Amino acid sequence: MSNNQLAPKVFACSQSIGLAEKIAKSYGTELGKINISRFSDGEFQPAFEESVRGRRVFIVGSTFPNSDNLMEMLLILDAAKRASARHITAVMPYFGWARQDRKDKPRVAIGAKLVANLLQTAGATRIMTMDLHADQIQGFFEKPVDHLFGSTIFMPYIHSLGLENITMASPDMGGSKRAYAYSKHLQSEVVICYKQRLKANVIDTMELIGEVKGKNVILVDDMIDTGGTLVKAADLMVDKGALSVRAIITHPLLSGDAYEKIENSKLLELIVSDSIPLRKQSSKIKVVTCAPLFAEIMHKVQDNKSISDLFII
Repeated sequence: MSNNQLAPKVFACSQSIGLAEKIAKSYGTELGKINISRFSDGEFQPAFEESVRGRRVFIVGSTFPNSDNLMEMLLILDAAKRASARHITAVMPYFGWARQDRKDKPRVAIGAKLVANLLQTAGATRIMTMDLHADQIQGFFEKPVDHLFGSTIFMPYIHSLGLENITMASPDMGGSKRAYAYSKHLQSEVVICYKQRLKANVIDTMELIGEVKGKNVILVDDMIDTGGTLVKAADLMVDKGALSVRAIITHPLLSGDAYEKIENSKLLELIVSDSIPLRKQSSKIKVVTCAPLFAEIMHKVQDNKSISDLFII
């Protein structure tokens, strides 16, 4: 069998083993074996326990904090490169450090660009991710980037709810494009929350642009961190007469007391993907898996087929 016919292999970073197992199952294979040696000071060293020479390898790992998750991805990429893998795809359902995509004030780093450089230097020949915080991050790479849309997995769930009088909403001005994309598909109206921050993760004021009275509102965004913006937006909309408020958020970072905020809010439901594993369960949080989507894209990449037909929005 020639190198071009060798079956690809799927490996997992330790922070995304659960998702990687589901992706591998949907793909029709099993996870490859990686051993991670750890030193007493916290340093670690990944090592492949099977040959990857001449093969296409997919390395699955979301790079949410802490920074060890990014470092593990980089080390595994480097190991694959030095083990003579033919193609090395970094499958990153959540692309960390994406909020640092520009200089929004003097003397700050552009973290997303730095991470892009690190991934390529480590050996990634292709990047596969979902719902980047900013679309232009794709331009930070000199390698192909498959940027998947979370709407592909969330839209069927929205239809299954059978809601009438749907209004899509964005919790801030920056997410309005995403909300309009959903609304175009659902033929619904859009409302936008205008907020002012005193500092990161602290909202000073929030106002609503649009009408929500008598509507079933669905907030949509790429990530939820502390949950402050989302909870404040949901409570404001219920106070303005919304029949119900749900939220579709692709990446559930849910740091600090975010779980408690969600439980105590007027949100009826928070729908998220499994790009980041939940720290704990919540009666208000519904998880929709992205594993079949990534598995299908991986098949198409392996077979050199177009992936554009999988983009709902």
